[in-house]
Amino acid sequence: MVAAGHTIHRHHCHHAWDNSLAPVLTVAPGETVTFDITDASSGQVTPASTAAVFSNYDSARVNPVTGPVFVDGAEPGDVLVVRLESYAPSGWGWTANIPGFGLLTDDFPEAALLHWHYKPDGSVPLLFGDVARIPLAPFTGTIGLAPKEAGAHSIIPPRRVGGNMDVRDLVAGSILHLPVEVAGALLSIGDTHAAQGDGEVCGTAIESPMQVTASIDLMKASPLAMPRLDRPQVPAPADPGSRVWITTGIGPDLHEAARSAVRGMIDLLARERGLAPLDAYMLCSVAGDLKISQIVDAPNWTVSFHMAQSIFN
Repeated sequence: MVAAGHTIHRHHCHHAWDNSLAPVLTVAPGETVTFDITDASSGQVTPASTAAVFSNYDSARVNPVTGPVFVDGAEPGDVLVVRLESYAPSGWGWTANIPGFGLLTDDFPEAALLHWHYKPDGSVPLLFGDVARIPLAPFTGTIGLAPKEAGAHSIIPPRRVGGNMDVRDLVAGSILHLPVEVAGALLSIGDTHAAQGDGEVCGTAIESPMQVTASIDLMKASPLAMPRLDRPQVPAPADPGSRVWITTGIGPDLHEAARSAVRGMIDLLARERGLAPLDAYMLCSVAGDLKISQIVDAPNWTVSFHMAQSIFN
């Protein structure tokens, strides 16, 4: 585990993306920060809560993010490189059906709340009653930079600079690349999950407070259309250093988001493996995986395209 050089406590949070927010910390590229993250309800849901909490739920406080962090030297056109070093889960989380939110809101209009109490080291699966066992798989659902557009922007939909992407591949060891649109980048992290399925179809995962330690670096003058990442390959192939490249598409049209994710992978394969675009396109079709990472954070959906680097060994 990488030792943290700085810690930002959870009371340093905000509920909208806004490039006029004063940073709570300034770091140089190469430094490491631990973000203390509260749950997605900003503490409105507690271990003692029942589903009645959603009868007086303040949606303006949903999805707080800790930050922002100003990165010295970051300028529009650069790429911020965030390596997720480790997670320290809290041992408690919740999942809910919140009326009016989720993919099947008309089918399930009633509120429901499920509490999870788990071992933070993941030594015991999370129990869904006596029906199922869920492996602990912590990740941050929301990680992003301030957009160039002035004013306050909702945390809920993701965008080109990241945000509430809910890509469950943002696990410890993953490296996220985010396009910088404002000076200093203004990085914030929140919405930590103990586990989530692709799509997050009911609108919530296992929402769980935890700490996230990340190292921050910078690539100068490196245009990037959408966030991309690479993660450790699971299960590990023969080469333990093999990883998975993941490109993303974010927007209100699911088909166009899928196109964007695939185009991002074609560009990456051309640059990293020297493939002609048409060859890369055909390789994507036979060896890549297109996934819906989330389809509930209206008006923008997140599609991700995965390519295991082990196929090149």
